Amino acid sequence: MSDYCGTEQTAAPATPVTDDGPRFAECVLCRKPTEYPESHKGITLCPVCEWREAERTACSG
Repeated sequence: MSDYCGTEQTAAPATPVTDDGPRFAECVLCRKPTEYPESHKGITLCPVCEWREAERTACSG
């Protein structure tokens, strides 16, 4: 019997892994991609967390 609405659940196709360029490191606070490559040493922050960190240090006096 066919589902009238076509809402049969099927497995989502796997996204292919491409090697188009350097992989980006994850932000250490929110886990979003950063502007830094994975090989970057030290703490990596995404642009939003980097901005918030700069605001905190600027206001700390």
